[in-house]
Amino acid sequence: MNEPMADIFRHVWETKYRYARERTITDSWRRIARALAAVEPHDPAGWEARYLGILQDFKFLPGGRIQAGAGTARNVTLFNCFVMGPIDDSIPGIFKALQEGAVTMQQGGGIGLDFSTLRPRGTLAKGAGTVASGPVSFMQIWDAMCGTIMSTGARRGAMMATLRCDHPDIEEFVAAKQQPGQLRRFNLSIQVTDAFMAAVRSDAEWPLVFPAAVFDGDGETILREWPGNARAVPCRVLRRVPARQLWDRILQATYDYSEPGVLFIDRINQLNNLWYRERITATNPCGEIPLPPYGACDLGSLNLTCFVRSPFTPDARIDFDGLTETAQIAVRLLDNVIDASRFPLPEQAENAYRSRRIGLGITGLADALVMLGFTYGSDRSISLAIDVMRCICHAAYRTSIALAKEKASFPYFERDKYLQGPFIRSLPQDIQKAISTDGIRNSHLIAIAPTGTISLLSGNVSSGLEPIFAASYNRKILGENGTAKDFVLTNFALHQWRESSGRAKGLPVGFVTASELSVRTHIAMQAALQPFVDNSISKTINVPSDYPLSELKQIYDLAYDHGLKGCTIFRPNWITGAVLSEGAAGVAAPHCCVLEREAD
Repeated sequence: MNEPMADIFRHVWETKYRYARERTITDSWRRIARALAAVEPHDPAGWEARYLGILQDFKFLPGGRIQAGAGTARNVTLFNCFVMGPIDDSIPGIFKALQEGAVTMQQGGGIGLDFSTLRPRGTLAKGAGTVASGPVSFMQIWDAMCGTIMSTGARRGAMMATLRCDHPDIEEFVAAKQQPGQLRRFNLSIQVTDAFMAAVRSDAEWPLVFPAAVFDGDGETILREWPGNARAVPCRVLRRVPARQLWDRILQATYDYSEPGVLFIDRINQLNNLWYRERITATNPCGEIPLPPYGACDLGSLNLTCFVRSPFTPDARIDFDGLTETAQIAVRLLDNVIDASRFPLPEQAENAYRSRRIGLGITGLADALVMLGFTYGSDRSISLAIDVMRCICHAAYRTSIALAKEKASFPYFERDKYLQGPFIRSLPQDIQKAISTDGIRNSHLIAIAPTGTISLLSGNVSSGLEPIFAASYNRKILGENGTAKDFVLTNFALHQWRESSGRAKGLPVGFVTASELSVRTHIAMQAALQPFVDNSISKTINVPSDYPLSELKQIYDLAYDHGLKGCTIFRPNWITGAVLSEGAAGVAAPHCCVLEREAD
């Protein structure tokens, strides 16, 4: 590892993951392997050795909370993120939810929240006669809480706020971050329904509604599914707006300050493996795990650069056997996290034990493609990426089936209903048959996270499925005292190529950066992998500051038409801070990586 890479590796390890008297990263790996093997009923020593084998050399990177907490005496959770329970539309309910969020963040978990249950601004509260201030006003309280709880140290709190596209305060939500410093600890995403997309495309009027039970008197109502309700409820129509006009406001806000993102919420629910018992309205802070109330994300990523054989040569190839074996062991390790972890709230523990959701993903895809001589977004690169994700997905499902035979299926498993899920029906027949016969250990298995910090730990490999940001760039990282430290970094694949070729200048075949890629290329890669991801994918589409608004307006439509579950756009702007910058150009970072919400 070259000196700058060694510097940032040591900084990340020492400030975020090192425990007590650990002297090397291997000591940390041993701690993690021992703690997660300890829950094995048979041969824990053997499983400890296997877990250590995939952790060494950075082949498998557990989520940051696993690395920081497993095998320690710290009162922390091993889950990176949670979606909180419904926020009851009352002062006691709001502050109960705030307290639950504070406890969760104090123990290390990021949180996602759906604010759609809060009545719109200006509504007369039934009975009390007071006037509601609306969900955005209460988001300020969460933002302040997060800033207080996570005000020092090398981590910052991460939160996702969502709101329905038919909530009467949707326009205020869209504009909530137009001023610097406002809600900086939140990512914002709109729950976009199929009905809204149809209304946009037909240029129809769009009703903004809220459950009628909170209102006195009569008024026009329509049936709507609404969070916190088991079935559709009558909702009062408060006003109507042109759907296309609302859509344009969303797109203008995205252009001006890169938020809000969109969640295609009907698609998320249609493709949910637990469609028969869950209604999802929120995600973890970076969007790769849509979760029900009190759901948790248990994450880890396979470092694809470790599976490239004979890199930068005509014989370069992926070791699919090694990838399969590592994925199998990683699934078992992540399943054990559920039993080894503490939980901030009993409701979170119950959901995790009963669904046993995990999220095995990838990192270093773009670097692996360069090592193979492929250009990100080319037909060959997409074909290879599909083969990789298919391999990981099918290996994960077969492992989970074997675990069910050994340890039992997840308690929420209902065989016939589970097998009816669209994602399950897309799996090979032998996997479907095996689930029918033997059950399955985990309700969900695959997610592609942004892997911002754990990728730095492994030598600055490219994050998740994102393209390479730049050949070299500046990166801000928080230190233990809470202040930012600057590092000058070189891309992993480029450094490896220079080391192996002896060249100090030039670029390897296939080397391309995010700013050189078209929007369609970004979407094509995400769309190619989505069929093999039962949770979701965290992906930021970067566009330059001079990107035309008229073209940006097409991105969410492309994402919707390509079957994606969600989409985030980042255009450099004066409001969003930067963690990454490319030389003097000052290229800003994707919004999910700003300093206040840095993923780990």
